[in-house]
Amino acid sequence: MPLRLIFMGTPDFAVPTLLELVAHGHEIAAVYTRAPKPAGRGMKLQLSPVEQEARRLGIPVLTPTTLKTPEALDEFRAHNAEAAVVVAYGMILPQAILDAPPLGCFNLHGSLLPRWRGAAPINRAIMAGDAETGVMVMKMDVGLDTGDVAMAERLAISDAMTASDLHDALAPLGADLMVRAMGGLERGGLQLTKQSEQGVTYAAKIEKAEARIDWKRPAREVLRHIHGLSPFPGAWCEAALDGEQARIKILRCEPAKGAGAPGDVLDEQLTIACGDGAIKILELQRAGKAPMKAADFLRGTPLKPPARLG
Repeated sequence: MPLRLIFMGTPDFAVPTLLELVAHGHEIAAVYTRAPKPAGRGMKLQLSPVEQEARRLGIPVLTPTTLKTPEALDEFRAHNAEAAVVVAYGMILPQAILDAPPLGCFNLHGSLLPRWRGAAPINRAIMAGDAETGVMVMKMDVGLDTGDVAMAERLAISDAMTASDLHDALAPLGADLMVRAMGGLERGGLQLTKQSEQGVTYAAKIEKAEARIDWKRPAREVLRHIHGLSPFPGAWCEAALDGEQARIKILRCEPAKGAGAPGDVLDEQLTIACGDGAIKILELQRAGKAPMKAADFLRGTPLKPPARLG
């Protein structure tokens, strides 16, 4: 028999899991998501991606500001769900909520736990130069991504991958994994394994202050820093454009041959010297402008030696 579930999630990353659970016949009693936020030029309230899909599917949506009150617990219990599925929800689940569904609460996490527990596992894996990452389904406890692991899938990280690329690869992989996990739970055959106490790292939330590019670092570290922050918040540097210093976000690059002082523009194709080696910029974005290919940027804004990116 399909399970009666509560789904808790907010961003695009969570949407494929919701859709796959519905497609496989599970009954979604309610969707919990973050409340709408003002966005865009008109600052109109913007529904989360998960809420948009839930409303399209006719699933009741709740947007509580806390889960720590007796009223929130009573409302959660009233759904009579057998289990809860949590994917990038964005709120802490207190012990009483975790204990409410008889089969437990299960989280989809975008890393190979215990590496990269926390808020930004996709970004941090790229920025750290990891060769692989993955998705895991774990039974939640009150710790920060410390629960017992049920299932996992691995995925290689190439130097060409941005955070957006990796996000888009992991989301459907995770959706399939969670559906298989719920199938195992439904049959009573889901096996849980405690996380290792070795190799624990934390994926702290990305701070704006760490987005500035340090050209003194080796080329591969610069590349991974850029890709790990693409498209948001975007790794940036400054350049003299149209007679003034302008901020540029670099969104995609590749390894290149060349040497010079860190930040030097080495040719007319946006090859930039790093502390060791060089990168070639492929996509970038000027402040207030749309992202563009490097070739399009260069047609309107020549940037060539002896320019330097600061």
